[in-house]
Amino acid sequence: MFLLDDKTPALLATAAAAGDKPAVPVPETFQATDSIHRALSDSLKNMSHEDIKAVITGENTFVRDALHELMELTVAFLPKLLIAILILWGGMKLAKMLKRLIVRALEKRDAEPSLRTFLGSLVDVLLKAMIIIMAMDVIGIKATSFIALLGAMGLAIGMAMQGTLQNFAGGVIILLMKPFKVDDYIECGQYKGYIKEIRIFHTIMRPFNGRIVIIPNSELATKSLINHTKEPFIRLDVVASVAYGTDLAKAKAVLWDVIRAEPLIDWSYKEPVIAVSELNNSSVDITLWLWTTVENYWTVWMHIREDIYIAFNNAGVEIPFPQVTIHNRVDGAPVHMEPREAVKAAEKTENEQLGTGD
Repeated sequence: MFLLDDKTPALLATAAAAGDKPAVPVPETFQATDSIHRALSDSLKNMSHEDIKAVITGENTFVRDALHELMELTVAFLPKLLIAILILWGGMKLAKMLKRLIVRALEKRDAEPSLRTFLGSLVDVLLKAMIIIMAMDVIGIKATSFIALLGAMGLAIGMAMQGTLQNFAGGVIILLMKPFKVDDYIECGQYKGYIKEIRIFHTIMRPFNGRIVIIPNSELATKSLINHTKEPFIRLDVVASVAYGTDLAKAKAVLWDVIRAEPLIDWSYKEPVIAVSELNNSSVDITLWLWTTVENYWTVWMHIREDIYIAFNNAGVEIPFPQVTIHNRVDGAPVHMEPREAVKAAEKTENEQLGTGD
């Protein structure tokens, strides 16, 4: 039986004469395969020896061109890759060194441990991000879009967390500049009390009533405040009022005896001062400037007022109180109103309105 690759009548007749059985038609797949073989045979017959050699050796082919391009890209990319690796290695070392320097500087300023850790980590992350962006730029990866995306994200986050970021910045300023510290007695606007704790975003204050007040750091960092315990010594101002007609020399002598008897007043820092400070409606005010330590301030504040009252009472110095002078009115002759020509004035006005001119 012949393997038929064509269905011409002549070939079919020849195949039928060659055997007892009729010829079997060849499947389509066999026909396609034989056609491919014939096409390859024709191509090889038409090719020269140089063409066959080029196919076998791989010259002037797509693979060779691809390998050539890959080699060129590799040769051009390797120096950039090495420079990027050096930037990453040296940059990470530099970021680590700068982080240590910042932490040491904060330690010298006696900053809070939490602030030292937070700022050190923040600087470390920012420096590493800058180093990675530089390495990407050296390799050829354009970081412009990436930086613009980060900027847009930062702007959106900043606008959404504006108040929180202000409190954070205020906390950093307070912890670095230290306008007050824990256990200081400060006064800021309506807030008065002892500082119990300073945190990154807020400060905890304890006033005299035993309650806890939480104040945003932005308010304490941007407004004026009074720190009553910043210095080791503090002046206590006391006003002692006496009545008009009191012997001022005697009153001052009594006050000098009172402050000499108070052991918590510090005479070595600054000597006390006693002087007349105000002439009020009902009293003559004598002001005492007394210096004492911060720890003894409130004790002296309570003792000195009690001692002045007792000393004035024992010495017969009159302590004034508001007085009102009442004058009794004496009834006199009644007051009469002088008569006015109201009727004539009205008539004249009416004539003027009528246009008579009279």
